[in-house]
Amino acid sequence: MQSLYSGELKYDYKPDLAAQEEVVGEIDKIEGRNPIMEALKANRTINKIFVSKGEREGSIRQIIAMAREKKIIITEVDHNVIESMASTKAHQGIIAFVAVKEYVEVDDILMIAQDKGQPPFIIILDEIADPHNFGAILRTANAVGAHGVIIPKRRAIGLTSAVSKASAGAIEYVPVARVTNIAQTIEYLKKNNVWVVGTDSTGEKAFYDSDLKGAIALVVGSEGEGMGKLVREKCDFVVNIPMQGEISSLNASVAAAIVMYEILKQRGKS
Repeated sequence: MQSLYSGELKYDYKPDLAAQEEVVGEIDKIEGRNPIMEALKANRTINKIFVSKGEREGSIRQIIAMAREKKIIITEVDHNVIESMASTKAHQGIIAFVAVKEYVEVDDILMIAQDKGQPPFIIILDEIADPHNFGAILRTANAVGAHGVIIPKRRAIGLTSAVSKASAGAIEYVPVARVTNIAQTIEYLKKNNVWVVGTDSTGEKAFYDSDLKGAIALVVGSEGEGMGKLVREKCDFVVNIPMQGEISSLNASVAAAIVMYEILKQRGKS
């Protein structure tokens, strides 16, 4: 499928890539067995846990069991990868990457809209991997009055310090829900009378020729691939952004901003 966007996939969290070294210092992290154990007990929001290969003794086993129960992603990597990620020598073969802000539930976002007496306006990000794109989208989401953003747990950037910086403070004001399955979440939103519109170059209509009023969730695909096939099929309809020049794609955050402001415009008229 042709993507509506272009951009680098800088942070894809594949354990066998040297890209792991790029995230050092970009994500808040907890190092060592006891600190991670306490974070799990305190229900701290953890994006992902990296464990050195072969580490399965003592408290590591308990940490892995607790993390799996909480559906936290666990990735086994070579010891030298752990060393490259660590800020100290006290990592004990395990590092947890944590969110700089707590996530909310999808129902919390719907409740925010209800409390304001407004139809829900939600942004769904399908595997956005670049923190600069995510941060810029959060900034625009705040500017247009979106009630919240939904992201997947896997193959996507979470709420990191790099995202916070790129958002210029918007991360503090835009609720973000992190879900296991985007397609199932779309179905849940539909049951709550939210129309779901996807963005793709193959969309049936231009975004400005489409009805974007009322309760709506806008799906923004990943930088390299656009929306996944299943996610696209779950959308009520898909819109495109007409391109007149030689360049055939837009950055994900730019494309998202263009359509978000059209939604704001139409909501104002209604």
